Amino acid sequence: MFYQVQLPYSYEALEPHVDALTMETHYSKHHATYTKNLNDAAEKAGLSHLGIEELMSSLETVTDQGLRTALRNNSGGFYNHNLYFSTMSPNGGGQPTGEFGEIFLKTFGSYEAFREQFTKLATGQFGSGWAWLSANKAGELKLSSSPNQDNPIIEKSGFIPILGIDVWEHAYYLKYKNLRPDYIKAYYEVIDWKTVAENYKAVVEG
Repeated sequence: MFYQVQLPYSYEALEPHVDALTMETHYSKHHATYTKNLNDAAEKAGLSHLGIEELMSSLETVTDQGLRTALRNNSGGFYNHNLYFSTMSPNGGGQPTGEFGEIFLKTFGSYEAFREQFTKLATGQFGSGWAWLSANKAGELKLSSSPNQDNPIIEKSGFIPILGIDVWEHAYYLKYKNLRPDYIKAYYEVIDWKTVAENYKAVVEG
């Protein structure tokens, strides 16, 4: 069975960057629904015993097209939101440091260059979707974007997300209305780079 990540902060803790009503609605409604639907679909498909990454990598084994679509959408929604919520913090912001910070700067040249590229991907994602910072087992970093609830694992890119920003309107519309760039700018103030570095280490050492 799959469970929502437990928030290590209160709904209002990310104010003023992410408002409390959006956090509560996003987590307790949207994410909860993805989790429930994933568990229902996984049970029907006989895949409840798999880990979430293995399940997302095995979608082609599900012969029923409707069930496969439900699994794709809801496994992505579950996984993506678990990552999103766990890589934000009221003590976030700043830049990566330590060993991961060195790899980060070697890849992108500067934090500003990373931010420019990541912002472009997040802003330019047409309609609903995500922008990602991902890593592979060789320790390489990569930026990308995905439509809907897809992600680099579902896309079989060989990379695993370590940071992702949700650019579905439900993630920002209550506070920022149609101004997605303002939401993206605020998001940088709550990124938990310590957790991102731990995610990177887990990919490389996993």
